[in-house]
Amino acid sequence: PGHADAAVIRIRGTKKALAVKTDCNGRYVFLDPRVGGRIAVAEAARNVACTGATPKAITNCLNFGNPKKPEVFFQFREAVYGMGDACRALETPVTGGNVSLYNENPQGAVYPTPTIGMVGLLDDAAHATRMDFTTAGDAIVLLGENTDELGGSEYLAWIHGVVAGAPPACDLEGEKRLIAAILEAIRAGHVRSAHDCAEGGLAVALAECCIADRTKPMGATVDLAAWAGLAPRALLFGEAQGRIVVSTPDAAAVLAVAARHGVPARVIGSVAEAGAGLTIAGHLRLAAATMAEAYHEALPRAMARAAAEAITQDPALQGGAA
Repeated sequence: PGHADAAVIRIRGTKKALAVKTDCNGRYVFLDPRVGGRIAVAEAARNVACTGATPKAITNCLNFGNPKKPEVFFQFREAVYGMGDACRALETPVTGGNVSLYNENPQGAVYPTPTIGMVGLLDDAAHATRMDFTTAGDAIVLLGENTDELGGSEYLAWIHGVVAGAPPACDLEGEKRLIAAILEAIRAGHVRSAHDCAEGGLAVALAECCIADRTKPMGATVDLAAWAGLAPRALLFGEAQGRIVVSTPDAAAVLAVAARHGVPARVIGSVAEAGAGLTIAGHLRLAAATMAEAYHEALPRAMARAAAEAITQDPALQGGAA
């Protein structure tokens, strides 16, 4: 955990391992429950596959508001249909799960959140694959296609304060081909790292690849001129599904595997020396320390802010602090 898109657990007495991941984006489900349900399963499968594991099955925790309200029941029904669509396409049966309803406060219901727990199997734990760049000079390959998909994105929520638009399209057959391609490339030894591109978009995924290992943040030099027709905000922060960022010592081999599976693929840059930061030509340049601080200190900052707010609002806590 922390260095891969899913947790990888060895099975004692064998060379096999399990990969496990939980995932869901409540904003997508709120905006389009059926598409959001599909994406929840597909992204969990993609994360498991990025470790080198074959997605096998899911469990779930379905968190919704009051189902007696028509709009909430609609969300629940459509999200379950969407999950079913994805499970059938990806051949990942539902092993069990639970339902949590009536989750509301005076402002209304929680975001509809069908949390997916995906399990995958690595036949050989030696194939377990990291998410972070490790080796300067490796090529960076993008599997999948960049498209204009800003609906429901982190960009809209954090920069503009809105949750709006249609969530990204979810091509389940394309996801299946992508998973097959990344698994073949990993098992053939062509992949040094693999990280799915989802919340936050391509720029965030690349940054995470650079600094996931805080002890050795790597750099990357990237050129996205092939998508010059896309608006920069969509190119950098759009959340098109079905994408994986790969680092590889053999780009030609990865491209050949992708072509066999009908997956779009392109070399977009190379891994730079440790500490070099992230450069996306014509768009941004970020220092390694800046990215690492934003990424690794986010949770401590949030907890400190919440504690400070609680102390401010509770006289008893103020007295204790004094």
